[in-house]
Amino acid sequence: MAVKDRVENCFGMCDLITAAGVSDSQQRNLRSMLRVDMVNFCVYLAYEDNVMTQDEERFISTMFSYPLNWATRADALAELNKVEGFPKKIPTAIKYFILADAGRRVPNDPYRHQKTAYLIQTYEELGKGMALISGSKAVEAAAAAYVKMLDKFVEGYGLFRNKNVRISGGRPNADGTKPSAGVRITTEKTGGKAAPSGAETGAPAASDAAEVPPRPVDLDPRRVDEIMKELNDLVGLESVKEEIGRLVNLLRVQQMRQEFGLQNKGTSRHMVFYGNPGTGKTTVARLLADIYRELGLLPTGQLVEVDRAGLVGGYVGQTAIKTSEVIEQAVGGVLFIDEAYTLTAHKGQNDFGQEAVETILKAMEDYRDELIVIAAGYTDLMQEFLESNPGLKSRFNYFIEFPDYTPEELVAILELMCKKNEYTLSPEAREKALAIFTERCEDKPDNFANAREVRNFLEDAMLNHAGRVTKLPKKARTKKVLSQLEAEDLGELT
Repeated sequence: MAVKDRVENCFGMCDLITAAGVSDSQQRNLRSMLRVDMVNFCVYLAYEDNVMTQDEERFISTMFSYPLNWATRADALAELNKVEGFPKKIPTAIKYFILADAGRRVPNDPYRHQKTAYLIQTYEELGKGMALISGSKAVEAAAAAYVKMLDKFVEGYGLFRNKNVRISGGRPNADGTKPSAGVRITTEKTGGKAAPSGAETGAPAASDAAEVPPRPVDLDPRRVDEIMKELNDLVGLESVKEEIGRLVNLLRVQQMRQEFGLQNKGTSRHMVFYGNPGTGKTTVARLLADIYRELGLLPTGQLVEVDRAGLVGGYVGQTAIKTSEVIEQAVGGVLFIDEAYTLTAHKGQNDFGQEAVETILKAMEDYRDELIVIAAGYTDLMQEFLESNPGLKSRFNYFIEFPDYTPEELVAILELMCKKNEYTLSPEAREKALAIFTERCEDKPDNFANAREVRNFLEDAMLNHAGRVTKLPKKARTKKVLSQLEAEDLGELT
C-alpha cells in the first residue's frame, strides 16, 4: 500500500475515534491534530541532516496536502521542533488513538482496536520514505529511534505490536482494493524456520499485505475457480488437492441450498494439517483463506501465521495478552498455528502453552463465523497435541495429511525454483539431481524437510556454479554458461 493511502486511513480513523466520543476538553479537530504531528515528524527528519531538499518538501506536501514553503515555513517548524526536543515528544493525537483502542471505544471497529499499532506503522513508513529520499543514514536512524520511542510509550498502556506474527493479505475486492488484514505485518519465524517469501510461495510479501478496512465482497465463482487452478498447479499433493476440492464442492452446494431456504448442518471449519516440513501446508492454508473469502464465508480472508513464540509469554498473564492480540488480527480470516504441538509439549509449572490453547479454544467458539483455525505440524506430534486437552480434537472437523514429495516431484520443484531464479538444469544435472533425491527418499532422516531441502540444495549449487564460472575465461562466460547448472555444480543433500 502507498504511504499516502496509509496516511488517509489514519485520518479516517480520526473520524471513527471522534464519532465514538473520544476527544479532549477543547474539542480540537483530531484530523488537524494528527496532520500537524506527522508534518512536524517529517520536517524533523528532513532537518536531521541539516538541510531540507525540494524533494523532501514535495514529499511532505503530497503526503498531507500541506502547502509547505520549504524555504521559510519549514525553517520555522524545524526550529520549533529542535527547541521542544522533538525526538522525545509524544504526538498529541496518538493519545486519543490509545484511549479508543485500550477502552475499545469504537463499536464494530474495522481495525479491530489496532488503530494505534497501525498509526505507529504509518510513522514507520513515513520515516522510511524520508530516509529513502534523503539517502541519509542519520535520517534513517532518527526515524527508527522515534518509532521505537512510540512503541515503548504505547506498551505502557498495554498495547503492543506483536513482532512474531506475519499477516498475508486476502484477494483484492471487486474495486481492486485489498481487504483488511490487521496491522503489524512483520515476521521473524523461530526455531530455525524462515517464513516463506512471496517468491517461494507465490503469495504477497509481508510489505504488500492488506491494510485497509474491509469492503463488501463481490462474490464471483470464477475467482474460486482461479484459486483452485492455482492449487491444482502446485507440484504433487494430489491427495490434498482432492480433499480441498471435496470441501469446496460442499461449501458451494451449501450456498446453493441456502438460496432455496434449505437447512445446512452446522459444522466446524477448523482444520489440522499433518505432515513433515516443506510440504506446502502454509501455501495451501493461504489459498484456502482466499477461497473462503471469495465464497463470502470469511469477511477478509487474511492468513495470520504464528508459532509458539508469538503466542506464549514468559510470565503469568502475558500469554493470554499475546494470544488475544494474534487472534484479534486473525478474526475475519485464518489463524495458522505452525508446529502447534509445541504449545503442549513442555508441560510444567513454568510453561504457559496450555493457557494459549485455552485462549484459542474460546476464540474458536466466540468467533465461529469469523475465524478459521488451522493447526499444523508433524503427524505423530499433532496426535499428541489433539489429545492434550479434552475439548481440543472435537473443535476440528477436517484432518488433512500432507505427504512427502516423491523424487520426481522434488526434481520438478527444483526446476521451478531454477526458473524463478533464471537458471536451468542441463540434462546431466537433472539426472544427477533425480539420483540424489531418490537416494534421500529411500533413507529419509527424521528431519527431512522436502521443498526446503530442495531450496538449500539449489542455493548450494548456485554457489558451486559461481565458483566454477568465475574461473572461466571472459569469452567463455556466455549467457548459457551463466544460467545453466551442470552436474558438477550439484552437491549432496545435507
